[in-house]
Amino acid sequence: MEMSVAATPQMWLTLGLLLAALVLFVGEWVPVEIVSLGLLAVMAVLFHLMPVPGPDGANLLSPETLLAGFGNPALLTVMALLVVGEAMSRTGALDRVADAVSRLQLPFWATLAAALALVGGISAFLNDTPVVVMFLPVFQALALRAGQAPSRVMMPLSFAAILGGSTTLIGSSTNLLVNSALIGMGLPGLGFFDQTAIALLIAVPGVLYVALVLPHTLPRRGAHPAHLLAQGKQFVSQCWVAAGSALDGAVAVAGSFPALPEVTVHLIVRGGQPLFPPYDEAVLAAGDLLVLAGTRRALADAAARYPGLLTQPETADVDGAPPARPRERGNGAADKVLVEAMVPPTSRYAGLSVDQLRLPHHHNLVVVGIERRARMLRRPMTELPLQAGDVLLLFGAWVDLDEVARERDLVVISGSAVSLRQPHHAKTAGLVFAAMVALSAFGLLPIAAAAVAAAAILVAAGALTPRQAVRAIDIKVVLLVGAALALGESLDATGAAAWLAEALLGAFGGAGGWLTLTLFFGLVAIATNVLSNNACAVLFTPIGVGVAQRLGIDPALFAITVILASNCSFLTPVSYQTNLLVMGAGHYRFVDYFRAGLPLFLLCWGLFALGVRIVWGI
Repeated sequence: MEMSVAATPQMWLTLGLLLAALVLFVGEWVPVEIVSLGLLAVMAVLFHLMPVPGPDGANLLSPETLLAGFGNPALLTVMALLVVGEAMSRTGALDRVADAVSRLQLPFWATLAAALALVGGISAFLNDTPVVVMFLPVFQALALRAGQAPSRVMMPLSFAAILGGSTTLIGSSTNLLVNSALIGMGLPGLGFFDQTAIALLIAVPGVLYVALVLPHTLPRRGAHPAHLLAQGKQFVSQCWVAAGSALDGAVAVAGSFPALPEVTVHLIVRGGQPLFPPYDEAVLAAGDLLVLAGTRRALADAAARYPGLLTQPETADVDGAPPARPRERGNGAADKVLVEAMVPPTSRYAGLSVDQLRLPHHHNLVVVGIERRARMLRRPMTELPLQAGDVLLLFGAWVDLDEVARERDLVVISGSAVSLRQPHHAKTAGLVFAAMVALSAFGLLPIAAAAVAAAAILVAAGALTPRQAVRAIDIKVVLLVGAALALGESLDATGAAAWLAEALLGAFGGAGGWLTLTLFFGLVAIATNVLSNNACAVLFTPIGVGVAQRLGIDPALFAITVILASNCSFLTPVSYQTNLLVMGAGHYRFVDYFRAGLPLFLLCWGLFALGVRIVWGI
């Protein structure tokens, strides 16, 4: 087949850069951030020395043009949605929904199917990653309760989120980047629900497969439920009941307090007198000291609801200093974390009580809980003499935690940090999120404007701090997307995209629209499992548009094809961030994704081919 696109040195250099980028992204010998920055630097220098002149003689690939991707509305939207997702996670805005699923009194497979359908539905409107983060503990509890290995539910969680994210324009960053590339080529953008019809034709059967078939193909790997129970460390903690607080007047039901879910009350100290369980219809009163037991996450959630958990009395120090009033350490809690720290054998703290440590005074830290192996303690936490091997649950800022770690009296356990949620902002976060979706869906505001406004409102309202908002933005994603947009611009301006489009048509042997779309879907779907799905989306959009223009088909259909195929990330753990998130929790190996994901990959490909006929009539 004779090419109608004139080959130029700039075109061949762009194709060479594309090949080099693909090799480096797949090989992962160099960090993605370095590859992205290097690619941008090479293109900026190369096309300054070898400009690509436009009709007016101006360089089409000036440094300003290549770097404009960092101000691209799609990238800004992705960044804003990451902030919104972080706010939803930190405030626990969806906790009630997740809790409702975990309490369903249905057979395991029915509960799993309902939970996966819910995950898919939420992922249609919220970035996949925070959805998976929020539902990870729910699915762990679901597997534990049913006596199933975690490997049976973790991969389905990721795949359901990916499938749901493909159904609307804001469902994933991939969708927004394809839309941005389309607009950047001077073509009309996609509507909020333009892809929904054909995406649902794929996603609904896909989620059913993920719920009913996929778990049976996964290995039974991971900790046995009984072992999982042992791993859910129970910390002894204590809580002062403040006058007028939500705990003041709380009534026990069947021996437990509904106001303290997932936390066990082991002892109530009232007026210096201990009250032991059972607590049938017991009523809490102001001034009560509660001795509690719960996991790290349960205590974190309780502390977010009741600041009394973050109140620690400073009694007499070892030097005989007089006792002080309890100190409230809850201020600025949004910037602080709960973290585990072990008492090593050489620690000066061994033999001292929590009161005597005076950590709030010396280090601005509060001991929220103590865990002692194989023993459940029934006395106020602050009276317990510490032993080597005890694990303390500390609340404070990282700078203070680093300071106490340098003294070597406590060893901070890596990876144990848990942020306190801000439940009093949950309603605000939910309303802002709903407004953002509604304004975007009905076309009242551009998606970029709605997302940026939502992120700004959530930070201003205190749902998360500016520092937390910045941390929610993954710099790797920003650099990768910026470099991919610049490379996509180069492919278009140098004619490389048109050349690749003609090469593809030649390889497809003059196939018609239906077969070309189907084969193109397969090509992009395979590529997305070895590349970043975002990079794949940006790079293949101009190629797909070129193919569409030569076939006389609406370019929007090829853009939607790129979206759906780029979300078909089921064959490798590195193809999508949520796959990596569940890899450890499910104890998966690399090959598990290929074995379990291949049937789903082929199912989605076949459903897409069917959808092209039914939905698009091609």
